[in-house]
Amino acid sequence: MLAVTADDHPAAVGPPDGPVAVLANPTAGRGRRRGALPRLLDRLGATGRPVRLLEASTAEEAEAACRAAVADGVAALLTVGGDGTVHRALQAVAGTAVAFGPVPAGTGNDFAADTGFPVDPDAAVEVIVAALRAGRTRPVDLARMTGADGTVRWYGAVLAAGFDAVVNERANRMRWPRGPRRYDLAIVAELARLRPRRYTLRLDGVPQDVDAVLVAVGNCASYGGGMRICPDADPTDGLLDVVVGGRFDRRTLMRVKPRIYQGSHVRHPLVRSYRARTVEVAAEGIVTYADGERALPLPVTVTAVPAAARLLR
Repeated sequence: MLAVTADDHPAAVGPPDGPVAVLANPTAGRGRRRGALPRLLDRLGATGRPVRLLEASTAEEAEAACRAAVADGVAALLTVGGDGTVHRALQAVAGTAVAFGPVPAGTGNDFAADTGFPVDPDAAVEVIVAALRAGRTRPVDLARMTGADGTVRWYGAVLAAGFDAVVNERANRMRWPRGPRRYDLAIVAELARLRPRRYTLRLDGVPQDVDAVLVAVGNCASYGGGMRICPDADPTDGLLDVVVGGRFDRRTLMRVKPRIYQGSHVRHPLVRSYRARTVEVAAEGIVTYADGERALPLPVTVTAVPAAARLLR
């Protein structure tokens, strides 16, 4: 088992002149923040460290490029993009001493925001550059999930294992229309067939069966671009927050869903919240989404790993 020990003090960033790798997604945020990348590269160059811009044309290539950079001995890995870009980089830096810095430039930037980075890309760049100059990192927890076949994936924000995961799965199968309207149509289609599913949860070894339409396991509070599905989650407490929305009908679900942005949905009588170090989730016909990315089919086991990543802040 991977063992990572948390500490309360900033740690050094590798060799003082160690190289920095940058993974950028030019399509993140529908391309609105492409200007963040050249400014980041200029600011990084001023630190005196070698800078390596990673090349990739697919998500899989991006993840492979990050793993190769870490294996080659970079001191830090930075991302310019959204939660999907962060997710790919986390697969490489999790459990290592390689420092990580997310520049939020996507549609959803939940991990960066929930771990204390400014939402403005230029301001986040300044935070990261200052940490690099000072040789400073701070620990943050990650969630490690293991599938039934032994596959391991890491995530930083939230694992969706209910209605939102089902909607994402349908939207990703649709070839038309493009853009946000595809997701809207997927919501309508899945609402028409909404039904509670039987889940088996095991929280630190204690089993319980629940009928639910929403299940989320959060290392951080937010997903989907600011929806505070697990509002009390703290990515430094060594625990996972589990939020379960029970036997909602269509009308009740659509009334409650907007409240997720403020986190007030957890006060609804059909919502239950739990906290555990290890969470096992099982149900039929669900493919989970982690950090907004397609992840593993249920059943999965999710474990909070303290100080699994070192953030440049």
